[in-house]
Amino acid sequence: MDSLIAASARALAAGDMLGALKRVALREDPPALALRGIAMAQLGEHPRARELLRRAARGFGAHEELARARCVVAEAEVALAMRDIGGSPRPLAAATATLEARGDDTNACQARLIAARRLLLLGRLEEAAAALAGLDARGLPPALAAVAELAAAELSLRSLHTDAARHALARAHEAADRAGVPALRAEVSEAQAALDRPAARRLIDGGEQALRLDQVAALLDSGALVVDACRRGLRAGDAWRPLARRPLLFSLMHALAAAWPGDVEREALIAQAFRTQRPDETHRARLRVEIGRLRALVTGLAQIEATARGFVLRPQEGRDVVVLAPPIDGDQASLVALLSDGAAWSTSALALAVGASQRTVQRALVELEAQGRVCSTGRARAQRWLSPPLAGFTTILLLPAALSLE
Repeated sequence: MDSLIAASARALAAGDMLGALKRVALREDPPALALRGIAMAQLGEHPRARELLRRAARGFGAHEELARARCVVAEAEVALAMRDIGGSPRPLAAATATLEARGDDTNACQARLIAARRLLLLGRLEEAAAALAGLDARGLPPALAAVAELAAAELSLRSLHTDAARHALARAHEAADRAGVPALRAEVSEAQAALDRPAARRLIDGGEQALRLDQVAALLDSGALVVDACRRGLRAGDAWRPLARRPLLFSLMHALAAAWPGDVEREALIAQAFRTQRPDETHRARLRVEIGRLRALVTGLAQIEATARGFVLRPQEGRDVVVLAPPIDGDQASLVALLSDGAAWSTSALALAVGASQRTVQRALVELEAQGRVCSTGRARAQRWLSPPLAGFTTILLLPAALSLE
């Protein structure tokens, strides 16, 4: 390693991106390209950073497998920052294996963290937990330890394990202070603030009560029959019945729970579930069919009984019925929550994260743009979507998750 490369690397480690670029800006050799790419990434110029890192990886020879692997890891982190999460994870996995085989434990750990953070973005919480399980943040450099603890805290928050999240954030705060990186300190502070912000609303007697994450967790563990409009499911004790992919049944369940202990008229259920104000016999017949399906789904948790004018919900074991509403209304709450992280998302990445088709996501984004809640930059494949940060509450419960709240 020559003196300019070494000086540039030291400047990057100290957070001086411009100083690092000044030393290698005119050089085209692979080490200089790699350093330029990392500096550009830290300056927020992600497309240019990706291009430089790819050129550096191609420039390293066959005998420089370790350097190529490090470039792959750096490019993967750039892709994560760009929310380009649709690519294959195999190159990163291969680079991780190379780094571990060559004894570069720090960069191998960084590669594993990138993979885990990608899984968190996709809502694949069980896989993210498995990826984080083998990491020991205590032996890492402070900055990397802070990122590892932040990832662990996010996993705990999204699983509603608030005590574990507080402990992880305390460790992240300590590591960020040792690292002396202002951006890391700010990220940890923002995550800590999420614990004290409203995360959901409990609907009660025509009003509502704001709940923090720890209060939501206590409510879900209380044994009450909770109709969770944040995660679109039904919770009672340890039982969880997901309804995210059955919106009509969830709409009926929500209406019955909101009216509990009273009943709901058939016409009101038809209007809410089928979006019509002029019901006929076909709607009434379909309502009977859907109520039958809902009865089968809630077996063991509650009964749905017919009354003279409609239907009523009867929870079993004397449970109370609680309706948990998200902090913001609308069918596109998950999209708004994803976009509020300040990053620019592509339509394909959003579709992958929420588990919907690109066409469905495109229609939702057009509606949100018409309401002034999101904006787009670029065109065609370069189009990206942005939203201003949502203040006053946390969107943890609105983020997509493939893990039941157990």
